[in-house]
Amino acid sequence: MNIEKSTPLRGEISVPGDKSISHRAVMFGSLAKGTTEITNFLQGADCLSTISCFRQMGIEIDNQPDRIVIWGKGLHGLNGPNDTLDVGNSGTTIRLMSGILAGQSFDCRVTGDASIQKRPMKRVITPLSMMNAAIDSINHNGCAPLKIQGRKLKAVHYNSPVASAQVKSCVLLAGMYADGVTSVTEPILSRNHSELMLNYFGASVASHGTTASILPDPLLEGRKVIVPGDISSAAYFIAAGLLVPGSEILIKNVGVNPTRDGLLKVCAAMGADITRLNENTVSGEPTADLLVRYSSLHGTTVGGEIIPTLIDELPIIAVMAAFADGTTVIKDASELKVKESNRIAVMTGNLSRMGVDVEATEDGMIIHGGKPVHGAEIDSHLDHRIAMSFAIAALSAEGTTKIKDADCVRISYPNFYEDLNQLKGL
Repeated sequence: MNIEKSTPLRGEISVPGDKSISHRAVMFGSLAKGTTEITNFLQGADCLSTISCFRQMGIEIDNQPDRIVIWGKGLHGLNGPNDTLDVGNSGTTIRLMSGILAGQSFDCRVTGDASIQKRPMKRVITPLSMMNAAIDSINHNGCAPLKIQGRKLKAVHYNSPVASAQVKSCVLLAGMYADGVTSVTEPILSRNHSELMLNYFGASVASHGTTASILPDPLLEGRKVIVPGDISSAAYFIAAGLLVPGSEILIKNVGVNPTRDGLLKVCAAMGADITRLNENTVSGEPTADLLVRYSSLHGTTVGGEIIPTLIDELPIIAVMAAFADGTTVIKDASELKVKESNRIAVMTGNLSRMGVDVEATEDGMIIHGGKPVHGAEIDSHLDHRIAMSFAIAALSAEGTTKIKDADCVRISYPNFYEDLNQLKGL
């Protein structure tokens, strides 16, 4: 994909449904009694992997253009799959599903693509093993493929060393199959979509500070789920509107859950002109329209408790920092090393190619912004968030930017380039 410097971006768009919420709606709908209907579902490769896995376990799922219909079979209604479950590139699928599979009456194997087979699974193997689960890394390296033998689980109170919604959700989902109250305490509160949606489906989840607890054997019932627009996808167009002079973009129906809206706080700290309109609550999740206008940004420090609320947005924050006046420090973000790529190394390497003064640190990066940025050849490393971040950087860089493996955006945003061209007036 070759992208040139852009004229002002103007118009109104709706971004795809939230990835995290789409995954969970399929999982919880499959474990609920009765019919679940999901609208604005993200038709990205990761979420389609979740549908595929639950179909393999005997759940009937009708994927229609305007909605997903799931005929759930209840908490104990899954069947053992005939073949290995393949999660593709989806870390959410493998980690959350491991919690569900640990408490089943059947055994199975779970794998994914080459990237998934390098991502750390010990972070869910450890707490599940404490709950009496039989879950093993087949290659004995703490990664997928996994072998999971279903068992009756024990309730635990797990103190997670990482603030991770995937770890927390995995333990809570396993807790539905345990013999008592299961709790997870995190060092910092991570996104809470699982807690909100489990309660919406009829589970009993309580949250106090950074601890979430679930009662066992809930009766989940089918629901209608309207998925809000994904703030992680909106982030690219928020950045585009702020960085390209003369731009004004209205992004409709974006999820603004306080455990996910750290990007908006960082934008405000950098001097961004963003207005929230039509604030609402849909299926338990807060939403708003976001009006974004071109702004002169300045550097800031991003670290501490805000990091879990914007971990997926750090690549595009780094791009904004490159064009902002002054220095931006991103810290406490070593989790970036174990995403679809090592995002610290990949971001700093690609930004350097574009002439940005950037240095990698052990847990983030330091970006000295406001200097001339030029087009370059960018290696996405098949990481959707890297590809989209540099597509936005290209809009304000001199010359042409060429993005290698640019179509990896289909993981989370299949129509990303079409929406970008619409705002360019192409």
